[in-house]
Amino acid sequence: MRVLIADKFEQSGRDGLEAAGCQFSYQPDVKDEALVEAIRAYDPEALVVRSTKVTEPMIEAGALKLIVRAGAGYNTIDVAAASRRGVYVSNCPGKNSVAVAELAFALILALDRRVADNVAQLREGRWNKKEFSKARGLLGRTLGLVGTGQIGREVIARARAFQMPVIAWSRSLTEESAAALGVERRSELLDVAREADVVSIHVALKPETRGLIDADFFGAMREGAYFINTSRGEVVDQEALRRAMREKNIRAGLDVFANEPAGSSGEFTDDIAREPNLYGTHHIGASTDQAQEAIAAETVRIIRTFKETGRVPNVVNLARRTPSTHTLVVRHRDRPGVLASVLNRVRAESINVQEMENVIFEGSEAAVARINLESALPGEVLARLKAENADIIELSLLELRG
Repeated sequence: MRVLIADKFEQSGRDGLEAAGCQFSYQPDVKDEALVEAIRAYDPEALVVRSTKVTEPMIEAGALKLIVRAGAGYNTIDVAAASRRGVYVSNCPGKNSVAVAELAFALILALDRRVADNVAQLREGRWNKKEFSKARGLLGRTLGLVGTGQIGREVIARARAFQMPVIAWSRSLTEESAAALGVERRSELLDVAREADVVSIHVALKPETRGLIDADFFGAMREGAYFINTSRGEVVDQEALRRAMREKNIRAGLDVFANEPAGSSGEFTDDIAREPNLYGTHHIGASTDQAQEAIAAETVRIIRTFKETGRVPNVVNLARRTPSTHTLVVRHRDRPGVLASVLNRVRAESINVQEMENVIFEGSEAAVARINLESALPGEVLARLKAENADIIELSLLELRG
């Protein structure tokens, strides 16, 4: 199996791919049109990326079967284009959770103690203990979480160590799951903004989360509160945040921005970087040795599993629901041609097959096939199928209900 790695990727991961019997081309700096040409030239079956954008021309340039995002998010990949061509898209969720949670707390502590300003003035040869001894402290301060996935849960564990009570909002958070996490659930997003001394954002970028943290949210935040975002820049209305920093003295710790450079280095001219109340890092939340080694191992696992079984762990672009309305259940003897006769009859009725599976019973004498259809087979067709093939033990048609 040929694999093109179009981003930085740990040596342990490259060794793992080699051990899995894969051929790979390591081209960590290839981007944009050069990546289109690299795919066309190498014709890989799998593509591995981190921050590199994967566009429709790249997907169409070769015979890709699998794209692996060596990280948690996958918003840099044209998933719709991949789906149209039947290309699996997979990611490595949870492998960077600890690293991102650690950075979130680093930003919280840095804002409270104004660490960056301390360092800057020391480097200028200035001693300013009077100014920088004005810190609030975290003990007893309320931490408000937006999102309680794997990263949010790691943040909760660290907040507990700092004796910070936690309130949280998430679409999936229930009273029971909140109690299990040791947090207080808030049913309204704005309640988190109103009650928290520190707000930390941990949601994936989806259509429903784009711009989730807006002017209303910042308007509800407490004067002088801290705001942390280590998720995705597009989740936040950045201009509304700038206004809140100026008008409400909100201190912001950001690892992600609305307008980030495409590569790992380059000019960064976003105006928000010049705000005195901003402490920013360079989208490095997942960039610890521990996280990258774990992500490399997971990437290898995904590719190895696909190579050996055809299945894709962590796949993100399979349909949750198909147009299927009925399931045809075929209990049959495990003989050549049985399913072919069934599928030929389905085709003759101009009915599309959406999904199917065939499981074999112990001894390999009998099997059951489940074939999802976009419409029902007429009763007389079922009867004809049964009569025509003595190896069909039983046929039944089930109507699928939402």
